[in-house]
Amino acid sequence: MAQIHPTAIIDPTAELADDVTVGPYCVVGPHVKLGSGCVLHSHVVIGGPSTFGKGNEFFPFSVIGLKTQDLKYKGEPTFLEVGDYNVFRENCNINRSTTPETKTIIGSHNLFLINSHCGHECQVGNHCILSGYAGVAGHCTIGDWAIIGGCAALHQFVRIGEHAMVGGCARIVQDVAPYMIAEGNPAQLRTINSIGLQRRGFEEADIRALKFAYRKLFLDKKSVVTDNIPGVLEDEKYGSNPHVLRLVEFLRASERGFTR
Repeated sequence: MAQIHPTAIIDPTAELADDVTVGPYCVVGPHVKLGSGCVLHSHVVIGGPSTFGKGNEFFPFSVIGLKTQDLKYKGEPTFLEVGDYNVFRENCNINRSTTPETKTIIGSHNLFLINSHCGHECQVGNHCILSGYAGVAGHCTIGDWAIIGGCAALHQFVRIGEHAMVGGCARIVQDVAPYMIAEGNPAQLRTINSIGLQRRGFEEADIRALKFAYRKLFLDKKSVVTDNIPGVLEDEKYGSNPHVLRLVEFLRASERGFTR
């Protein structure tokens, strides 16, 4: 049976796997589902409807799955869906969606550090890190392996591409392309995330291809980025590289424009 401290409060509609641990003074609200191996250390508040996969760890004063902070919310049941092996550190806050037709979705193996926040309808991939006090507004999308630096602030509807890195205290009002580093207020691209890509096992040929694409697409400040795409795709050496193609796909799908 689940190990539940006598001071914890568990709603009768909550569903806890047999090996869940709930520490002192935690509150698990209505329609919460906690998968195998989840651990709530103490003073954790989890609201629902929300579902959590296996192995998630919640540190004191994290508040996960309470209602959206969107003023358009009308009180309907809304949803949060969380994968496996995420870590939510102290005071982390993640909200449910605003409408019943949508969800806030968190993938697996993510790390949310102290006081980090994800708003309604955010979509976070896998293996991401939100550093301390990082603020992600509603409807943002964060790709796999992205890192958001401490005190960075993301505007609503911004997309952060996979393997991108956002520097500390950055103000992000437009999309950040995959594989890139962005920092500053207002944010600017600095270069590709070479060290991060090396650590994740990218081949040197792929990194060279992305450096080529970065130079072609972003360094000419007098040109429109999307106007430079044909020149990248037509390059005999790098134009067919799958990571370059993914970068181009991301740029073409942008609705807010992109940091450059």
